[in-house]
Amino acid sequence: MSTAPERFVVCLPTYNERENLENMIEAIAAARERAPLHGDVLVIDDGSPDGTGEIADRLAAQHDWVHVLHRTAKEGLGRAYLAGFRWALERDYAFILEMDCDFSHDPGRIPDLVATAQAGADLVIGSRYTHGGGVRDWSLARRIISRGGCLYAQAFLQLKVHDLTGGFKCFRRPVLEAIDLDDVTAEGYAFQIEMTYRTSLLGFRIQEVPITFTDRVAGGSKMSRRIVAEASWRVPSLRVRALRHELPRR
Repeated sequence: MSTAPERFVVCLPTYNERENLENMIEAIAAARERAPLHGDVLVIDDGSPDGTGEIADRLAAQHDWVHVLHRTAKEGLGRAYLAGFRWALERDYAFILEMDCDFSHDPGRIPDLVATAQAGADLVIGSRYTHGGGVRDWSLARRIISRGGCLYAQAFLQLKVHDLTGGFKCFRRPVLEAIDLDDVTAEGYAFQIEMTYRTSLLGFRIQEVPITFTDRVAGGSKMSRRIVAEASWRVPSLRVRALRHELPRR
């Protein structure tokens, strides 16, 4: 009895990314040629008023490996990723990636994340804060907020993961099948922290690979004070829920 070959999909949320989307798809096309497996892209557009959704549809018509999931409203990064994860789990993808569309995550590193997962890691994180990683074009204030947020989460959750707020990841399918996606409600930084924490509680193997994070050069940043504030209270809440055995463990 034959089985389908393993393949990956990149979940790519967009909101007003018309300046970046086409270039990103071109860059991912180049990365696909070097990847160890066949890969697709799922553009998850939250009803962008700037026409990003229409661009995504045109690209999907041009490339059979580009797919589009249209959502009617901007509901946040976490909701977009969860919708993408559910879409992927309804299909036969073995590896499910997430990344930004603004080139802050280098699409050229997709093959490295996939290969690391294929070698046995259950969750691969493109890490700014492991040895060899870094950030570029950030102000001192943003560096302090980001690094401080990671250290804060590490201390509360007692995790040895260096980059808990990073959003460039590759999940093996069983990880997302084991997590109760309906129970994940966080957004932004907190979403990234929660998904990694749940992965750890379930006993899956987490591995970090160094990346250089570059600030966007086109379009507007989606970062806000609300996102930072949410992470500050979500982290202790996650720890309390874990201590109460409200979060599943393996």
